Amino acid sequence: MALTAVIVVGLIAVALFFDFINGFHDAANSIATVVSTRVLAPLVAVGWAAFFNFIAAAPVLWGSELRVAATMGKGIVEFPALQARGPAFVLVFIFAALVGAILWNLITWWWGLPSSSSHALAGGMIGACLVAIGPSGLVAAGIWKIVLFIALSPIIGMVLGSMNMVAAAWLVRRSTPARVDRWFRRLQLVSAAIFSYSHGTNDAQKVMGIITVILYGTVWADRALLTPNHFPVPFWVVLLCQAAIALGTLFGGWRIVKTMGHNLTKLQPIGGFCAETGGGVTILALAHAGIPVSTTHTITGAIVGVGATRGTRAVRWGVAGRIIWAWILTMPASAAVAAVAYFATRAIVWAAGGAPS
Repeated sequence: MALTAVIVVGLIAVALFFDFINGFHDAANSIATVVSTRVLAPLVAVGWAAFFNFIAAAPVLWGSELRVAATMGKGIVEFPALQARGPAFVLVFIFAALVGAILWNLITWWWGLPSSSSHALAGGMIGACLVAIGPSGLVAAGIWKIVLFIALSPIIGMVLGSMNMVAAAWLVRRSTPARVDRWFRRLQLVSAAIFSYSHGTNDAQKVMGIITVILYGTVWADRALLTPNHFPVPFWVVLLCQAAIALGTLFGGWRIVKTMGHNLTKLQPIGGFCAETGGGVTILALAHAGIPVSTTHTITGAIVGVGATRGTRAVRWGVAGRIIWAWILTMPASAAVAAVAYFATRAIVWAAGGAPS
């Protein structure tokens, strides 16, 4: 049991490392527009984003439900099927899923592509489940919900970004460009805060769900079982996850900032405000519904929507096409890596004489 506890601590550290990589990889989502419009310097922008990433934990203090955490913990893979196979199995399974997600995140970061950490983690869990349990271990309804919003979240972001831009342009139609620029440079601080808060709300909860599965599948197996209406995430897990994603944001993802903020379309402060507000509102609404959407997809859609109000030529569709291919490949690629990681890890455990059941 002592050895299991040590391994659990180590695996929680791996999960927090994924959370850190998530913040590192997705930092551009929170700061690309505010940096590209030159409202904030990059260093100030990452500090601003990291702060609002962290305080996204605040609603938990007054009883807010962690619905995205519940979806990630028991809405992709059947938790009873994991728990029934014993602690060793749970540890190998979650490790493989995390490896799949982490490696894909690092690959796309190196390529400068804003892929989805949410879908990388979901893909990692699916890949590990297919080889470890089989299709019967998957929760089809939860997976289809995630897959559906791979398509819908950028569309919703695009529509809201366009609507915001049209409305804002109409409201300031009689103002001078200098005055409009001055107003929206200030307002973009608010929109950047909204989007960073939504990022912390959605993305940190994914790892909360994973860590809670680790705990209840191993050292806390004798505690109250998870039920369809209750997913007890300890508050210390909430704080650790919010801190990890905030620290990742502080380190930033400068390769992706260039793609998101400059290469996709040219943004002014008014456009940055409209994109961030549209993306942030979309993510917060879907997080409330328990849908682990991609913040990357949503803000990309919002930026494209803002750019498209100036005509289709304002958007660099070649860059957008590369991003879309990264989205399409994320879940199957991370699933494949997780499957390989599961077999490799299981072989190591077998060699050590502790094969998972």
